[in-house]
Amino acid sequence: MTAVPAPEGLSRPVVAGVVSALVGFTSAFVVVLSGLTAVGADPDQAASGLLAVTVTMGLSGALLATWTRTPITVAWSTPGAALLATTGTVEGGWPAAVGAFLVTGALIVLTGLVPQLGALIARIPASVAQAMLAGVLFQLCLGPVTGLASDPLAVAPVVVVWLLAMRFLPRWSAPLAFLAAAVVIGVHITATGARVDAADLVPRLDLTAPAFSVGGMLGIALPLYLVTMASQNVPGVAVLKGFGYDVPWRRTMLVTGVGTLTGAPAGGHAVNLAAISAALAAGPAAGEDRSRRWIASVTAGGVLVALGIASAAFATLVELAPAGVVPAVAGLALLATLASSLQAALADADERVPAVVAFATAASGIAIAGVSAAFWALVAGLVVRAVLTPRRPPAA
Repeated sequence: MTAVPAPEGLSRPVVAGVVSALVGFTSAFVVVLSGLTAVGADPDQAASGLLAVTVTMGLSGALLATWTRTPITVAWSTPGAALLATTGTVEGGWPAAVGAFLVTGALIVLTGLVPQLGALIARIPASVAQAMLAGVLFQLCLGPVTGLASDPLAVAPVVVVWLLAMRFLPRWSAPLAFLAAAVVIGVHITATGARVDAADLVPRLDLTAPAFSVGGMLGIALPLYLVTMASQNVPGVAVLKGFGYDVPWRRTMLVTGVGTLTGAPAGGHAVNLAAISAALAAGPAAGEDRSRRWIASVTAGGVLVALGIASAAFATLVELAPAGVVPAVAGLALLATLASSLQAALADADERVPAVVAFATAASGIAIAGVSAAFWALVAGLVVRAVLTPRRPPAA
């Protein structure tokens, strides 16, 4: 019997949703694991955090898309994970990081409830915010360079695959780089005789009682909230508007804020509007019928939940990688974001000096009084901008 093909109106959104989820997850899950580990998570806690943030973003996206009939895609905060990777352990260790994740979720909820808070965030100059993000990303983007210097046999295949993919399949460059890394890790496991415990492949949640410290609030919660808003939620709204969709701001902030709060005790750092991968579900790839593209977002949510359940296997694979491979994959995945951040930071000639100051401060990686460089980058950039920007006389 000949199978009856699915109607095009359904098949194209479903395929677009699957692609969106796969690209979004495989492009950045290494960054998420690196960020959670950097702020004090042990391997079990990092795997739990990856599971929590993946499942919550999948459920949040499916809920919003079904509720609004709009192709809203929810993602984890990749810039936020990069921020964590350069922050290091704060006062109070991993419990303080979990407390900071909870505060971040509460701030996102408040943004939906209090319009003035969103307006205040919008007043932060994009040049300074993007320069801070670029400084954070810069350290991670050195990974492929340092990896090639320290272990060229392991890292070179990953870089070559990424470069060829950038030339012929740019959308799949980061996932294919991870696939190349998985092959390298497999060869490494075989050569070293490392054993994989079946128990490590079982999904698990590792709940942590939160703690709250000044370093956690100023070094993680505030920068994580700001970078999530400026680099994910605001661009995500712009992407959807470019395809003719209006984002229900309050509902979106409430759902993603509650999602962040729900995942935080298990180690999830933040969920938010997707920016880059949002175009896959909201654009023509999801079908000509714009009224049915929300199906792509629901599909993406379902696939993300499945990937979250399987995330322990991904975390185990990363844990067994030879030194240099994981930082290389993370750096390659973030190069495009670094380029976009630098372009936005330096676009206005009048804003370049404050932006460069913020970039240099963030890239330095300094921590003063237990507070990370990202916070001081914002402070330095805003202070320099205030000094260099003349006050405009009041209108007559």
